[in-house]
Amino acid sequence: MPGTIRHLDAQAPPEEMVTILEADGAVIVDRFLDTNLLERFNRELDPLVEGQNPDREFVNPAVSFFFGKETRHLTAVAAQSKIFAHEILPHPLYTEICDGILAKSASSSIMNTAHVMDRGPGAERQYLHRDEDVWPHVPRPHPELQLASVIALERFDEENGATCIVPGSHRWPRDREPTEDEIAIAEMDAGSAVVYLGSAIHAGGTNSTKHRRRRGMHVSFCAGWLRTEENQYLSVPIEQIRQMPEKSQALLGYAAHDAINIGGGYLGTVDLVDPIDLLSKGRL
Repeated sequence: MPGTIRHLDAQAPPEEMVTILEADGAVIVDRFLDTNLLERFNRELDPLVEGQNPDREFVNPAVSFFFGKETRHLTAVAAQSKIFAHEILPHPLYTEICDGILAKSASSSIMNTAHVMDRGPGAERQYLHRDEDVWPHVPRPHPELQLASVIALERFDEENGATCIVPGSHRWPRDREPTEDEIAIAEMDAGSAVVYLGSAIHAGGTNSTKHRRRRGMHVSFCAGWLRTEENQYLSVPIEQIRQMPEKSQALLGYAAHDAINIGGGYLGTVDLVDPIDLLSKGRL
């Protein structure tokens, strides 16, 4: 139904989430992070976010305009947050949903980017966009290349700039523009997450409050053979990589993309060996 995003509890079968994503392009997973994990993560983030300059420079002026001067932006979260790298990044729901959505386009998936966006009063709605458009050279039509999410680290509502999603837009012609009544607001409690396809139209909402900031974290995954937006090899020191769970190491790109069993090849080896094996043996 246009203008609404369906909710499921985090305990619901992942297959139900995949079914809704395929139909609507988005689903809200309530209680994605439990209360204890959410509180510990926010405490870890507090000093990191406070130290961010909203007027920082980005890769080009267009990106600076996109995020706006009212947003405190924490990048390289896998390097700065042990809780993220060890507990949130390898979250089993991410694994299950990625497997259900990206299996048609890749033999494995990797994290595309993770960043905390603390949007302050006066932050305007981003322009409506599709995240997958960072890869414009992939011929269309194509299977889904990306699974994205925004985790509400505090309550998301229309007033403080909750994420805007256009349900069903993942199936639209590229030139179709949504009307305002087709845009749904991902209002959700702290700890919940809106999960959406990279082909779905969305945007960060307007923060029309006087004093409330809106802290959320974007985490997205993509086909393991694509180049990612955030360069994890340079963003996360190898000493930290060595201490992470194997699943996190793989999601940060330290596992070969092996498509041999479907008649393809392999990508990302070191001396023709899977780097995940070199890490486990202390050789990397």
